[in-house]
Amino acid sequence: MTEAGHGESGPASHPEPMLRPERMPVQAPRPDYSRASTGTDIDREDVRRLEAQLLGGPRTLKRREAAAEAGVSLLSARKLWRAMGFPNLDDDAVFFTEQDREALSTVIELVRDEQLTEDAAISIMRSIGQMTDRMVVWQVEALVEEMVVRRGITDAEARKRLVEALPDLIEPLEKTLVYAWKRQLNAAVQRLALRAEAGLASHDAAASDDAPLPLARAVGFADLVSYTSLSRQMNEKTLAQMVQRFEHKCAEIISVGGGRLVKTIGDEVLFNAESPEAGAEISLALAKAFTEDELLPSARVSLVWGRVLSRLGDIYGPTVNLASRLTSLAEPGTVLTDASTAAALKDNPKFVLIPHQPRNVRGFGEIHPVTLARGTGSGLVID
Repeated sequence: MTEAGHGESGPASHPEPMLRPERMPVQAPRPDYSRASTGTDIDREDVRRLEAQLLGGPRTLKRREAAAEAGVSLLSARKLWRAMGFPNLDDDAVFFTEQDREALSTVIELVRDEQLTEDAAISIMRSIGQMTDRMVVWQVEALVEEMVVRRGITDAEARKRLVEALPDLIEPLEKTLVYAWKRQLNAAVQRLALRAEAGLASHDAAASDDAPLPLARAVGFADLVSYTSLSRQMNEKTLAQMVQRFEHKCAEIISVGGGRLVKTIGDEVLFNAESPEAGAEISLALAKAFTEDELLPSARVSLVWGRVLSRLGDIYGPTVNLASRLTSLAEPGTVLTDASTAAALKDNPKFVLIPHQPRNVRGFGEIHPVTLARGTGSGLVID
């Protein structure tokens, strides 16, 4: 990998001939694992063994050594490490293992073989770093919570026992992760193929190939009603259970409807779907599910069909912004859309469209909101 303007294409023995010196923050000292554990303290020897298993061996390489052995400039290596979420290191910190060096070499070879550009490689590594970071936090908390509930132990004791139990969980979790990634990648390929076969056919001008934003999508939000006031009345455990139940229900409904859960933001979920019809079915199912749920408040839901830009796993553009604005206008337990989306759905007997008086919406001026309701059919079936 090279850095434009720095001329970093020399051999590994001169990894960054034109790299300007800079002051790097010094890494915080690594924990002293030599102290014996007591009570609910995590056994330091368990931590050592677990690290060796996870990192493939001991830390033996400094950052310059790891970059040089991978045959890449330190500047380019640091870009990838930062994208992965690694901390800043000083020159003397022994941080990397042979496994780290192999991973760096793998990415570098993709760039050298021109299968990826440097920018694409950095973006992909950032996606891996950010997604796996969130995934690991989620998994650890789920395992700790399960131990607390099932074994009746404290949170601190559960975390200690988790470190002891993790060596037996690494392999099955790794296999499941790779399996799920391949399934998700296959699903993405199938979507690409279907859209290519359809010629990106759509319902209106949003489908024209020269549109400024590349992807035609149904974009929706679901927002729990009175979440802020309710959260103030709950303890930490009850609030966590409510948020978890909300996220699980949303993920299940969106998945069954063939959509994609883009992200959750506290009491709100953002999703998209490939067609206005799919988005409408998901939206109605979400509104219905939370209206009927005895433990959760109802939700306001919005849906807008239009063009979006997809970057870093998120989506952007006026379509997303309008959907967000409509959520705040919707009545609890209902789905609100705009006139353009309503026009795309008007000939479908599965949906009933109820126009409202024009409203002024910040950033959009006057819009014509339309309530989306169930017509014929039973909608999504969640088994």
